[in-house]
Amino acid sequence: MTEGFWSPVQLSIQVAGLAGILVFIFGIILARIMARKKFRGKVLLETVFLLPLVLPPSVVGFLLIVIFGKNALPGKFIENIFNQPIMFTWWAAVIASAVVAFPLMYQSAKTGFEGIDEGIEHAAMVDGAGPFRLFLFISLPLAVKSIVTGTILSSARALGEFGATLMFAGNIPGQTQTIPTAIYIAMDSGNMTLAWLWVAMIIAISFIMLFAVTYIK
Repeated sequence: MTEGFWSPVQLSIQVAGLAGILVFIFGIILARIMARKKFRGKVLLETVFLLPLVLPPSVVGFLLIVIFGKNALPGKFIENIFNQPIMFTWWAAVIASAVVAFPLMYQSAKTGFEGIDEGIEHAAMVDGAGPFRLFLFISLPLAVKSIVTGTILSSARALGEFGATLMFAGNIPGQTQTIPTAIYIAMDSGNMTLAWLWVAMIIAISFIMLFAVTYIK
């Protein structure tokens, strides 16, 4: 009972943590670029970035299966490297969680970067700051609240991901079974006590994360 309870909790935290790191890195980089660059097709590209926020999880899961399936080039490439398909693995859960969480990180970070007075950045460049130093010592500190907010919200979203994860990673106990999928199986099998324990756990974790977001504002 104890091991069966903690396994999905541990896996959910690990998946959400790694997905949060991936989203943090790519979200900040892309948000910074999109906040300052103007080019043809920018609106279309941003719409693609934000699509996972509104698409049904089943659609996201379906697209991930199509992209990373055995018949697709990315899927074949990964299978050749690791000698196994990525579907129904721990990494599949990470990818699914990262995809659905990315829009929250991207939009929050982009809002933070857009709120920076360009005059401050221009003054830093006049004083000799290169692109990297400008980004690291000027832009990031000025947008830190938005970035932290996006990081927490996207991690919370990754923690609660269900539909895309179930389709793409499956529900393998000890390997891909996260708290949301474990709750679904527990209810389906009539084990309401275990389901309630997992529900209480994910509510507690999510409450702490959302409280942190409210606090830093």
